[in-house]
Amino acid sequence: MPIDDTLARWSDISFETAFVVYLFAAILFLAQLATTSAATLRNSERLRARIVAATSESPGLVPDTPRRVPSERLGRMGLSLVMLALTLHIGSIVLRGIATGRPPWGNMYEFVSVTCAAGILAGLIVLRSKQLRTLWLFVLVPTLILLFIAGTVLYANAAPVVPALQSYWLPVHVSIVSLGSGVFLISGAASTLFLIRIRYPDSAVADSRVGRIVARLPSAQSLDVLAYKTTIFAFPLFGIGVILGAIWAEAAWGRFWGWDPKETVSFITWIIYAAYLHARATSGWRDTRAAWINIAGFVAMLFNLFIINMVVSGLHSYAGLN
Repeated sequence: MPIDDTLARWSDISFETAFVVYLFAAILFLAQLATTSAATLRNSERLRARIVAATSESPGLVPDTPRRVPSERLGRMGLSLVMLALTLHIGSIVLRGIATGRPPWGNMYEFVSVTCAAGILAGLIVLRSKQLRTLWLFVLVPTLILLFIAGTVLYANAAPVVPALQSYWLPVHVSIVSLGSGVFLISGAASTLFLIRIRYPDSAVADSRVGRIVARLPSAQSLDVLAYKTTIFAFPLFGIGVILGAIWAEAAWGRFWGWDPKETVSFITWIIYAAYLHARATSGWRDTRAAWINIAGFVAMLFNLFIINMVVSGLHSYAGLN
């Protein structure tokens, strides 16, 4: 099928526009974090608890809605920009697929783009509450870095995929892996912030400027629960993706598993996340040790994505770099 250069160009424009909108959203969330006080967050949590208690005791009584503070308005504006950017982002992926006549994740540029879109979509689902909205800055920063690398270093012109990828397994295997990887981005960010948060508890807020900034984040317990819940969702997806990849390998290469570098590191990454879930349920490992294991899993996933695809030679070397 010939490539539609016009649609491919519109896909690139949509991708670039989405990047700019994500950047403006990050700036708004940065301003929100700067104008949010730790006391405001604590008072918001207490107010929410009182509203829940009041409505449960008197269902017909609706407490007065408090006036929105500037930081909350900034957060709402930032969230609106994230939704707009995600719409443009998904549009760029769809246009790339139509332009090439194939699933739009046949090279690293496309895979990273789809993975970041999955991460942002997961963020819209799990970061709905006001108390977690300040985390958007820490989701958007790694997303912007990945998208910048994808649009510059990893960029590939719209083109057909190599014959080895011309299979119905491509949309199944890669889409599941990219969705799991995108959700792992949220989990990794939550565990990183959890470790920082427990380093600066509320009692140490006045001790340093960093402590005062960190105190504006959600509680360590909220961050830990967020990391655990997102990993619970992404872990089976990633495992299914690995299994489907093995089935595809049997159809393409005549064997389910050959310890190719990509296969090996994918399996190691899955084992690390399994160890995190086990540690999270084990007394004495639930706090910092489990969080470090979760971060190690995210690092292994990034290593598998960039180093294995771009540096190490193997059967999965389909980066599509020009």
